[in-house]
Amino acid sequence: MADTQEPLAPNPAGSNPAGWNPVGWFEIYVADMGRARAFYADVTGVNLTLSPMSGGDMEMWFFDAAPGAEGVAGALIHHPMRSPNMDGTLVYFSVDDCAAAITRAAAHDVPVLVDKQSIGDMGFIAIIGDSEGNSIGLHSFK
Repeated sequence: MADTQEPLAPNPAGSNPAGWNPVGWFEIYVADMGRARAFYADVTGVNLTLSPMSGGDMEMWFFDAAPGAEGVAGALIHHPMRSPNMDGTLVYFSVDDCAAAITRAAAHDVPVLVDKQSIGDMGFIAIIGDSEGNSIGLHSFK
């Protein structure tokens, strides 16, 4: 059956006045960092660089990315917070402010899994559920 619904109207508030892509960061959670680094370096042909945020229970390796280039940057992460599985990839959406986005999400009755928190010079993050039962990340600089 063909979809006969009208397309959704653009956000009247102008959801993207700066012209950025809506996805701003991704994390792929891994159980064995050495094995994962070898796999992703081989499959993607991209080098990975140890993150200065690594330490304690977390190990993070950035996919090498060019600032200002098209596409999304991201990392491999080993952390007890999340295990790799079919639900293991977490996509972060760039938003105006994580707290404001959480407020907007609340209107859709979705859970806040990780409230807004600072990640230092890299801004702020939050993790929420979506309308379909997935978890998504939010990232902002305020």
